[in-house]
Amino acid sequence: MAQRLGRCVLLLCCLFALAGARASTVAPVVVSSKLSTESATIGHMIRLLLKAHGIPTEDRMTLAGTPIMRRAIVAGEIDLYVEYTGNAAFFFNQAADPAWKDLAAGYALGARLDYAAHRIVWLTPAPASNAWALAVRREVAAGNRLTTMTDFGRYVRAGGRVVFACSAEFINSATLKSLEKTYDFHLSPAQLIVLAGGDTSATIRAAAERTNGTNVAMVYGTDGGVRAADLVVLADDRADQPVYAPVPIVREAVLRAHPEIRRLVAPLMAGLTLERLQALNARVQIDGDSPVTVAEDYLRAVHLLP
Repeated sequence: MAQRLGRCVLLLCCLFALAGARASTVAPVVVSSKLSTESATIGHMIRLLLKAHGIPTEDRMTLAGTPIMRRAIVAGEIDLYVEYTGNAAFFFNQAADPAWKDLAAGYALGARLDYAAHRIVWLTPAPASNAWALAVRREVAAGNRLTTMTDFGRYVRAGGRVVFACSAEFINSATLKSLEKTYDFHLSPAQLIVLAGGDTSATIRAAAERTNGTNVAMVYGTDGGVRAADLVVLADDRADQPVYAPVPIVREAVLRAHPEIRRLVAPLMAGLTLERLQALNARVQIDGDSPVTVAEDYLRAVHLLP
């Protein structure tokens, strides 16, 4: 009897050891991000979610810019990172397609192209766009009922006072001309403060401090500085600009190994509205908190961490 019991114990020990060895050989999901605050913060949210639900992960945050990130995921060097829907227009040389100016259509097209070419799966996108936008000082927006670019066009045509801080790239890329045409307004050179760099923190600061009378700034839609400067981002209500919605993308092989990733990520991304992203980005860009701290705090606040 003692010998049988000893053999059973030995067998159980062997089984546990074998199970542990198998578990240790499961490759972690390599979660990465671009260099931006927003990419890193969302990336950490996803990594923390997966880890909390028993999926092993490897942290490769703030790895590189877009071209290197693309090469890395296609080559299988990373498994998952947050891309932006409108960038697929350039990945696949289809910038002229109007689908990129609509979140749902751009998402569907980008997802189809990326899966066909690289077996990369697009998960749930955030209902927000990080595209170029115009942001107005709050008292100007409130006093003139400005919430959309259509409102802004009306304001300019009626002789409303505008001093607009923007980058040379914003003008040279014809972005301003496109907005002027779509919304039927024109800004003269005297109304423009053109900065050589493309850093929106400088344009936001100019509007916040009323530099040379600046009351409108070139921004990215989810810029954290927008809230701190008390600016109002004007909605692109006639879809002039491409939509750049944050969207996690993952290699199909990894999603097959961990199909629950899709379910875990969906409610997180669905809740990341423009205003929430602005607030989260502000904690990093303005308050100086780390992306991982902001990510963990947010997940707990919305009850996504068990």
